[in-house]
Amino acid sequence: MEFPNQEPESSSNKKTVRGKIEIKRIENTTNRQVTFCKRRNGLLKKAYELSVLCEAEVALIVFSSRGRLYEYANNSVRSTIERYKKSCADSSNPGSVTEANAQFYQQEATKLRRQIREIQNLNKHILGEALSSLSFKELKNLEARVEKGITRIRSKKNDMLFAEIELMQKREMQLQNDNMHLQAMIAENENSEQQQSSIMQAAVYDQSVPSQSYHRDFIRVNLLEPNH
Repeated sequence: MEFPNQEPESSSNKKTVRGKIEIKRIENTTNRQVTFCKRRNGLLKKAYELSVLCEAEVALIVFSSRGRLYEYANNSVRSTIERYKKSCADSSNPGSVTEANAQFYQQEATKLRRQIREIQNLNKHILGEALSSLSFKELKNLEARVEKGITRIRSKKNDMLFAEIELMQKREMQLQNDNMHLQAMIAENENSEQQQSSIMQAAVYDQSVPSQSYHRDFIRVNLLEPNH
């Protein structure tokens, strides 16, 4: 089957170009119903993707030309509509929005002040102050917390002490190695000085002894007898 407006597909360009559709009512009933089904499914799919990808609250309501209802909502259509009505009412009355914001900030400030007061009281209790207002159970819980904190502090202190002892041992070993190295150098220098002193003494002795040379016809006088 051939289409009059379709060009043959070439090997170099396999991309198909979609033509623009004029946006107007489709007169053919069958074509209108097919287009409605396709566009409705695409719209529902896009609404679902928008709600999942962007964490948006989406509510979609579609009525067909025959009055059939199609809807999608990631939360609830009714709750989304109520939220929409409330948002429209707030936007039409700016004073209510300002009042709601002021009330919210007041509640947050009250909550923060209460937390600060509780932390200050806890610090006093840990220091042993203002204990008269506490019950026996509260005092027991406070004691357990203090003992737990002391255990952690002691553990940390012992770890630091062991680390310092290990560091001192390493330094002591390094000092011992340095001391042995210095002693070896001193002994080597002393040996070198002794060798040089021995060489110098030998040279002085050789210079002090006179050299004697004898002729083969020489005879010592003290070896001859007096009558000769």
